[in-house]
Amino acid sequence: MAQVTVREAAIQDISQLKTLMIAYIVDFYQYRQPEDEKLNGLIHHLLEQKDGIQFVAESEEGKLVGFATLYFTFSTLRASKVAVMNDLYVIEAERGQGAAAKLFAACKGYAARHGYANLSWTTATDNLRAQAFYDKMGGDRSDWLTYSVNPTIGIGD
Repeated sequence: MAQVTVREAAIQDISQLKTLMIAYIVDFYQYRQPEDEKLNGLIHHLLEQKDGIQFVAESEEGKLVGFATLYFTFSTLRASKVAVMNDLYVIEAERGQGAAAKLFAACKGYAARHGYANLSWTTATDNLRAQAFYDKMGGDRSDWLTYSVNPTIGIGD
């Protein structure tokens, strides 16, 4: 089993991180590839660590094999700041080797060290592998349902 090191993403990671993010978006989730300018903007914004942070898993050879993204927000119910783990991705060849657990631990530890009241995340209902992983990591399944809508301007706006 190859060793990976997890650390905060840095400017020198941009090229490899962008490749990983495209694999995650396009190959894994089957979404349309975002515009280059938008993806670059997101990566640079996260490097500033104001609204979020990214962690990368790096192999002994210096290759990035995974990433995790935290976004920072607030919870009215908790009257406190909370972190949302929006992404946790490891390339197929490295899955089951410990990189995901290290990325998850980095996110959980960051949230604890920085005073976040909660770390939450969602995963697809058919992503049974991820669900088993999060169960193993001590995650509590929520009774809440997640909804989303594309914003539009219409009558009454």
